[in-house]
Amino acid sequence: MVAFFSLLKKTFDCLRNSTTGYLVSLEFRLEGGKDFAMATLDPVQAHDDSNHDPELLMSHPLQNKWTFWYYKPDKSLPWEQNLHKVTDFDTVEGFWALHNHIKPPSELQMGLDFNLFKEGIKPMWEDPSNIKGGKWVLNLDKRRRGPENDKLWLELVLSMIGELYDDDNDDICGAVFQVRPKCERIAIWLGNTGNKEAVLRIGHKIKEFLELPPKMIIVYEDHKDAANKTGSMAKNMFSI
Repeated sequence: MVAFFSLLKKTFDCLRNSTTGYLVSLEFRLEGGKDFAMATLDPVQAHDDSNHDPELLMSHPLQNKWTFWYYKPDKSLPWEQNLHKVTDFDTVEGFWALHNHIKPPSELQMGLDFNLFKEGIKPMWEDPSNIKGGKWVLNLDKRRRGPENDKLWLELVLSMIGELYDDDNDDICGAVFQVRPKCERIAIWLGNTGNKEAVLRIGHKIKEFLELPPKMIIVYEDHKDAANKTGSMAKNMFSI
């Protein structure tokens, strides 16, 4: 898995520096893209690939297929109708094509969410895959907003789609980035709060992968507690 994770980043370097249409052109349509897409979405014309590593010109399948969603609040609509499915991807190249054509989280409007979940799982508590689970949450200081927080989000996503959680990968459902007035929040959603050992292992690995200092605490919230909260904050089951 470490080798595959390295390939994820190596492919990004090729995409970032390449003018190759195969690598950077979008094979999907970004629905609702005006809220989160970069200004230019036109595919780049293909050029000579002879200088690229042949391995990077292949398609590299991910272990799971993933769906990118975004949430845009509209009080006149039911909550679920504010949730918009954008696209699916199941290869390394598909992920980087998406990443290179959307705004970083720090440029999102207030109230918007980015959501990346395994195919078939909606980013909502009521989904059957989420209903018995919870989430590890990292609250980010708004004063840090910008490249630092964008990097944390990207590293979390890479650890998730790169399947770096060993035997606990199946417990992971998806990840969310939220932009709120007082803070920004990154969360990784798990499917089984009852598996305490797996929950804690994943929490420790999140801190390791994000290279968080000891003073930056992540907390685990059970979805049922969050749904039944009486104030603005849910009860924390664990903290690391």
